[in-house]
Amino acid sequence: MKAEIITIGDEILIGQTVDTNSAWMANKLNLIGVDITRISSISDKSVDIVKALDNVSKETDFVFITGGLGPTDDDITKKTLAEYFETKLIQNKEVLNHIEQFVIKRKAHMNERNVKQADVPENCRIIENKLGTAPGMWFEKGGCTFISMPGVPFEMKEMMSNSILPELSGRKRDIHILHKIVLTQGISESKLAEILEPWESKLPEFISLAYLPSPGLIKLRLTAKGIELRLLENTILEKIKELKKIIPDLICGYDSDKLEELVGKILLMKGQTLATAESCTGGNIAHLITSVSGSSQYFKGGVVAYANEIKENTLSVSNSDIDKYGAVSKQVVEQMAKSILNLYDADFAIATSGIAGPNGGTDEKPVGTTWIAVASKSKLISKLYIFGDQRDRNIQRASLTALNMLQKLANDKEM
Repeated sequence: MKAEIITIGDEILIGQTVDTNSAWMANKLNLIGVDITRISSISDKSVDIVKALDNVSKETDFVFITGGLGPTDDDITKKTLAEYFETKLIQNKEVLNHIEQFVIKRKAHMNERNVKQADVPENCRIIENKLGTAPGMWFEKGGCTFISMPGVPFEMKEMMSNSILPELSGRKRDIHILHKIVLTQGISESKLAEILEPWESKLPEFISLAYLPSPGLIKLRLTAKGIELRLLENTILEKIKELKKIIPDLICGYDSDKLEELVGKILLMKGQTLATAESCTGGNIAHLITSVSGSSQYFKGGVVAYANEIKENTLSVSNSDIDKYGAVSKQVVEQMAKSILNLYDADFAIATSGIAGPNGGTDEKPVGTTWIAVASKSKLISKLYIFGDQRDRNIQRASLTALNMLQKLANDKEM
């Protein structure tokens, strides 16, 4: 099955709203074997909506449309769809009743605009909107299914999850699509590609590999397409086993894993605790850790020791070492880690000190120079990294690198 996604809204085209709907839909549809062939965003103009619908490929089985179904005058999608599918708008009593009950529950006033939302194209199938007032609409034309939904993300997701995806999942599929993502950390994309070239060259034709780099991580996405589901599943699992042997020290997770969640699971399982002492990352590591529900069970707290006097007075870092080696040094970051470990009586500690940029670099220590230390009560490991010249990326890379170092230390793996 093939599909196209169309998002409607001037707010998307002028950058005021980020189109997250398409990414979410594409992911969910792909998981049930629907191949997305095109994603497009268009303006709130009838002529552009019609043009987009006319340009749908003849090979497309489904078109998913979001946006333009609200109660205001600029929401013209419903009227345009009625004209396009050669029908008229009629009041749907069930939709009207739903809207009335929806408005009453929120103790709001029912007005003419709300009533107008119950007018729907006569030849469409209604998709109930349990979280809003604008119904979804299902059309059939020329062997293709057109599904129009509200642009409000949580309303669209509810419709897709509870009404649309279950129906599509039950349909016979000519082809299955499987994805498996391997998260890697601590290597450049070009170097990783060089290492994996012999392995990649031997992948079967029905499996493709994509490199998806982001600050601090490189995702390896394996995609298998074919008729025999069991063959796809077994082959992907076999290829993952091969990867584990080729790059065992670089793999840090799979699929939707996040390092902060993986670290949390390890600490919870072992009944151990963590504290952080951050300079260049400015509390970002603590933020990532505490973004996980339940982190209070293992995260004791942290210190953002940005200024040298905080390093000295709060973390007992030697003033003479700062003068001799600089704040961004092995000596300083190791003292930060040991001090926060003892200060908070934690089982593990993370410490960072670096030059995030874009200013502050020297010939000896360019922007991106970062020392990271992780410590337990019996072991202390520190490493030097040169990340780059982009401040935000440096902070993110340092944070994820530190979490991965901690994961390896907690699992007693080599670094």
